[in-house]
Amino acid sequence: MTTDPGRMAAETLAGFPRRFEWVLDDLSALVSGRRVVAEGWGLRPELVAPVVESTRQMVCSCRRRSSARTRWNGCHGRRPAPGVSDPERAWRHRIARDELVAADAVAGARALGIRVIEVDGGRDAEAVAALVADHFAGYL
Repeated sequence: MTTDPGRMAAETLAGFPRRFEWVLDDLSALVSGRRVVAEGWGLRPELVAPVVESTRQMVCSCRRRSSARTRWNGCHGRRPAPGVSDPERAWRHRIARDELVAADAVAGARALGIRVIEVDGGRDAEAVAALVADHFAGYL
C-alpha cells in the first residue's frame, strides 16, 4: 500500500522474463499439429516476438481503465489483503500500477509493429472478438 505505483510497475515488469520461461516450458509440452493461442498478463510483446515466426501472428490486447472511472466498492471482487490499513489507497495504487504496465505493453507492441487492440469500453466483447478473429483469419 505504501509502495509507489511506479515502483510497483517496475517490479512487476522485472518479474515477467523469468515467468515467461515457465510459460515456454508449459507450451513446449503441448504436442499438437495445430497452432496454439496463448494469452495472459505476462506475455509481453518483447518476450513473445522473438519466439514467433512473425509479429503478424501476434496481437496486443490491452484493457484500459481509468482510476477515475473505477470506483472502490470495498473489494471489487477481491478482498483486501489482511492487515492493509487503507484498502482504498492500496486499490488505487494497484490500478495505477496496472495502467503503467498496460501502457508499457502498448508502447512495446507498437515499437515492434504489433497490432494493438485497446479494450476501453467503446466496443462490446463480440466486437473485440471479431477484431481478433479477423486479425488471425489467415492463420486459422
